[in-house]
Amino acid sequence: MIDKACALALKPDAIIPDLEDSVPDTEKESARYLVRDSLTAIQASMKGGLVIPRVNSPQSGWMENDIESVVTANIHGISVGKIGCAKDISLVEDALSEVENKKGLPLGSVKIIPWIETASGIMNAFQICQSSPRIKAVAFGLDDYTNDMEIPRSIDGAETEYAKNTIAIAARASGVLALDSPWVKFNDIEGLQRDCLRAKQLGFKGKFSIHPSNVEMINLSFAPSPAEVEHAEKVIKMFEEAMKSGRGSVSVDGVMVDRPVYRRALKLLELHSAYKQ
Repeated sequence: MIDKACALALKPDAIIPDLEDSVPDTEKESARYLVRDSLTAIQASMKGGLVIPRVNSPQSGWMENDIESVVTANIHGISVGKIGCAKDISLVEDALSEVENKKGLPLGSVKIIPWIETASGIMNAFQICQSSPRIKAVAFGLDDYTNDMEIPRSIDGAETEYAKNTIAIAARASGVLALDSPWVKFNDIEGLQRDCLRAKQLGFKGKFSIHPSNVEMINLSFAPSPAEVEHAEKVIKMFEEAMKSGRGSVSVDGVMVDRPVYRRALKLLELHSAYKQ
């Protein structure tokens, strides 16, 4: 599966070897050793991409041994399941610092992506995002969230709108990325596209995938579309012309454009340039 993902024309930004929910309790130890022994090969196959294993939660009893096994110079960071509060991040940090010291790695070098996927996690999302300089992104876990809320998961995800909005806003306010939950109907590419575009509209900057066939659509969906790029270029051109004439706003295609809209267009073109690279 990893080889397939790395062979795609549009490669994933990261590979996430999973030690958490996809691994039965009886297989945790063997999975830990399998991932540990595969990290060098995974890193080599990524050709510049990131390796970020997902470890079990601080309350699981497995996290410390997971971290001991997977933290090496071959990984960029870890993602951690079921983070409910800032204190959980302190426990993760303590475990990471101990292993970094033990293995001679720079202190603070291993980054953290917390999975926010419970009611308590949603209520504490801002504090979690702010709790450590190691945190570069936060992830929304839809299945664990709906399980914790004791509600069914729907395909359109209407029951998760508040949770997603909360995470996206908390992440943005904290200067970290919000990453959306995987699309479970991985053979439904049209549904995946709709799901990506909804998440993008809320402020998410990327999405996890459970199947290599979804990577290309995820990357295409979160990148600025040709129409968005064309419109942004038009907004920038017309607003800058208006500023030269001493005006602070202009009409573009019948819609008022002022400085915040202009700045948003500049950011979109910056993102477009980053995706082209």
